[in-house]
Amino acid sequence: MTEILGYVGALVIGIVLGLIGGGGSILTVPVLVYLLYVDPVVATAYSLFVVGVSSLVGALRNIQKRLVDFRTAIVFSVPAFMAVYATRKYLVPAIPDELFSVGSFLMTKDVGIMVFFAIIMLLASYSMIWGKCKHCDDDDAKVRYNYPLIVLEGLVVGVLTGIVGAGGGFLIIPALVMLAKLPIKKAVATSLLIIAIKSLIGFIGDVQNMEIDWAFLLKFTALSVIGIFIGIWLNRFIEGSKLKKGFGWFVVAMAVYILWKELG
Repeated sequence: MTEILGYVGALVIGIVLGLIGGGGSILTVPVLVYLLYVDPVVATAYSLFVVGVSSLVGALRNIQKRLVDFRTAIVFSVPAFMAVYATRKYLVPAIPDELFSVGSFLMTKDVGIMVFFAIIMLLASYSMIWGKCKHCDDDDAKVRYNYPLIVLEGLVVGVLTGIVGAGGGFLIIPALVMLAKLPIKKAVATSLLIIAIKSLIGFIGDVQNMEIDWAFLLKFTALSVIGIFIGIWLNRFIEGSKLKKGFGWFVVAMAVYILWKELG
């Protein structure tokens, strides 16, 4: 039963990515770990591939619609993919299996990754729920570029992506909305291209460090790709401001669940 739910989850991951340009990785790691019983470290690697391929398909679709801002994508992606590759290649393998203990409680590498993931999600959700965004629904708003901040955000998101195996859409979208002043739907479309580039490059670092079950991974990814087309179609019927806040609350819910599951 859980295996069936796991594959249904793969479809939902694609729908979420197509609809809100992020959040797919927030679902991918918990689905792989809790429903399909994949080791958390391996799950973060598989997540990079699933989200990367699904996002690439969605990005190509959005390019056809002329929703992708290529300048922002390039400025953000270059530092991000360098950071995520280095993190997956060198930092993650260097993290010890046992981090620390308090009394009878032992914080392992696997639990630590999931808890860190949840904390980052909670921090990212704040700007999406309570941040003011006058241009979110204005598809013709003038884009303004704060290059130093976009590059810095790219580096930070790259490191975080590498550690938790997340595409980082829940961090990228707030950055594109606040730093580049992109309307939310253009931010969603552009984030898919950024996620695709850095997730797949990060996965390359994992191929060299672990054995990949390609049959399982390709089957799971195919379902996510189907879902992303459904999500892109649904995106046409939802206002940007409502999309932004709904996404924020979705991130909060998933973060609380992960913390309860790992520490409760």
